[in-house]
Amino acid sequence: MIQNREKIIIRTSIIGIFANIALVFFKAVVGFLSHSIAIILDAVNNLTDALSSVVTIIGTKLAGKPADKRHPFGHGRAEYLSAMIIAVIILYAGVTSLIESVKKIITPQIPDYAPVSLIVVTGAVVVKIALGLFVKATGRRVNSDSLVASGQDALLDSIISASTLAAAAVFLLWGVSLEAYLGVLIAFAIIKSGIETLRETLSKILGERIDAHLAHAIKRTISSADPEIRGVFDLVLNEYGPDRHLGSVHIEVPDTWTADKIDTVTRKITAEVYAKHNVMMTAVGVYSCNTKDNTAAQIRSQVSKIVHEHKDILQMHGFFVDEERKIMRFDVIVSFDSPNMNTMHRHVVEDVRQAFPDYDVQIQLDYDISD
Repeated sequence: MIQNREKIIIRTSIIGIFANIALVFFKAVVGFLSHSIAIILDAVNNLTDALSSVVTIIGTKLAGKPADKRHPFGHGRAEYLSAMIIAVIILYAGVTSLIESVKKIITPQIPDYAPVSLIVVTGAVVVKIALGLFVKATGRRVNSDSLVASGQDALLDSIISASTLAAAAVFLLWGVSLEAYLGVLIAFAIIKSGIETLRETLSKILGERIDAHLAHAIKRTISSADPEIRGVFDLVLNEYGPDRHLGSVHIEVPDTWTADKIDTVTRKITAEVYAKHNVMMTAVGVYSCNTKDNTAAQIRSQVSKIVHEHKDILQMHGFFVDEERKIMRFDVIVSFDSPNMNTMHRHVVEDVRQAFPDYDVQIQLDYDISD
């Protein structure tokens, strides 16, 4: 599946390279012959698109390298680096275009449009729209940020090319040249696209919240592994490239389960999550739930009421009471909206200890990392 994905990305990128190089040639010729700075900058933008496709191919090939001793989780994150390089290329093209456009405002040059020039630009608009839709749709289908960024950029290019036609129409009808000013608008549009692509890519490199749909689906799969599983918590997914996740989770199970039972169920969970969601669970932790002592349920109800009096507490789980040793332990999830998570955690600990002074209260602070 991964190899097929890699082939699709490379094939789509090669199509983009050839299409953009052809557009660069025709637009550059038309731009120089008609003295149109907007068309010349449009050609430069297509050249950066071709270069972006080359970077996408290189990034995809690097990401497809198998895991090794130095990189045991593979090289999938190389795709994010390639998307970041593409964003920088787009930004460079935008800044360069802005500088050249400002120069043309200071020293204007009257354009000379010929019918063949307008035909070429019109054809470029159609090609760019078709290319952009194709590349973006393919990128979404195979979950490639680089292709999605390239497709979005191609659609933006079609708008840019269409705007040069509008400027040509204004000049031919009223003799007013908007070339240089249009170039400034084009430059800002390119810069905006580059900033957005860079921001999205950096967000993925930093690590984003787990997709809610995927989180719920994985938790349902885990819950269905055994009818005695009473809860699924603390799902963590670490992304090592598109569709490459390593995960960990906690399950709440009866305190009567044996080590053999736990081993059997956790192995089943690992196999089913990988088969259904392509996520490799590296760890399945266990919370023990009281089943032998009815007083534990009463204590849990009292503690839950105390804990949830704090508005920034989203959840309490993993509750267990050892009556013999007088130990009470559980986890609380504190909202990111809390002004100070550690302070909130300390208040909860203090309130529970005050209500149950005879117990050794052990409360673990968790973060709201998944739905």
